Amino acid sequence: MKKAGIAGVGLSAGLPAFAAVKKVEVLNPLHRNPLSFIIDDSTTLVNMAHFGIPQFGEVFPENYKQDWRSLPREIPDSFVIEFAQWCHEQGVKGKYSIVPYPACTGWVHRFIPGWTKKELQNSLEVVRRYITPDWDIHPEMISHTRVIDIKKGIPYPFADPNYMENWGWSQDKSADELAAYQAYALNVLKEAGLYCEGITTPGGYGSNNKNNLALGTMDAVREVYGGDVSHYFRDLYTEPDKSVAPLVQHASGLDGNDPKCVVSIIGCTEDWFGDWDGLTPGSADKMITADLKSGRLVEVIERGEPAIMVSHWPGIYYNGTKHGFNVLKTVVSRLNQKYNNLIWMKNSDIARYWAAREHTKITYSKKQILLEAPFAARDFTIKIPAALSKITLEKEGQQTPLKRVDSPLNLKEGTFVKTGKETICSFLLEKGKSILIM
Repeated sequence: MKKAGIAGVGLSAGLPAFAAVKKVEVLNPLHRNPLSFIIDDSTTLVNMAHFGIPQFGEVFPENYKQDWRSLPREIPDSFVIEFAQWCHEQGVKGKYSIVPYPACTGWVHRFIPGWTKKELQNSLEVVRRYITPDWDIHPEMISHTRVIDIKKGIPYPFADPNYMENWGWSQDKSADELAAYQAYALNVLKEAGLYCEGITTPGGYGSNNKNNLALGTMDAVREVYGGDVSHYFRDLYTEPDKSVAPLVQHASGLDGNDPKCVVSIIGCTEDWFGDWDGLTPGSADKMITADLKSGRLVEVIERGEPAIMVSHWPGIYYNGTKHGFNVLKTVVSRLNQKYNNLIWMKNSDIARYWAAREHTKITYSKKQILLEAPFAARDFTIKIPAALSKITLEKEGQQTPLKRVDSPLNLKEGTFVKTGKETICSFLLEKGKSILIM
């Protein structure tokens, strides 16, 4: 994990000689540990497991023998609202997929056979009202099953791994080809009135073509929505010794007016809430045990990296029950019992923070710290190796004193705290040059 460092040093009485040997360190936002929750295979109305399994089974019949007809065909909006309201009350944030053409049933911006147009419109309004305040929206490619001929707007007629989004099709495509495919998906969601800064890959999409996937994501998001920091979810790691810190990729134009980058968001759990296919119920213990001493989330949090849980929407609504939802409630309760230094964030906010963390230049000059930021970020937090009694943030001639608080746990945007011989401060980092005056 990179730390912003000193590009040049000019010291005075305001900053004692610490700067000659130590660096200002960029910390996690508000000096807390980020949490986020990734939900895959969600969309409007359609239960992707019910409609997707028979299509997967046509390609790999030996792997998909379960009775998919017994799974509910719909995940009702009443459950979406209940889930979203509980998460909002608990502060839970993350990413929620909307598959644009879910399992080839119909289009979320037009109609889905089996439901009325009014039901679809109501379902989209539920997403806008209850989900988007706390969750990023991603397309999970176009159908999550068959590859779509984007020139014709229909699925290719081949039940073959090379024509399924989950498997072979994406592995040899150029960045431009992936960008065009992903832009098609983003445009459907844009027409549905949803905003996106990133995409989620279905199954193994792009798993052997990650560089082109990253470039294609950046280009697609910029083409459809604009913006400087895009992101994508492709990978998750559960090995104890493997970092899950976000990867900032393909940064360019950092000294100009149009900087850009793309960030790989990495999950740290698997389908431990309930399997997406309805075969295996989940348990909280793999994430955090009842005695609060171990589990995958504990490993990641203790290392100071974003702990990003991953689940599938059919697993949260496990076989038409709330089993997966109840597992989430247990996990959140245990986390709250163990920790008081966590911060829930959307994937986009994590991506933006890590982009700013890696690419903000920090230099000293007299009684000032100069920050040159190609990317803005909220709650930007740094540790200064000196005990300071006052700090003022200056941006374009406007000066705003930071408020002193008595504990790191009380840090908010626009405050600072002394911790022994060091000072920690948090503030809104705006794009361009900012100055911290001591």
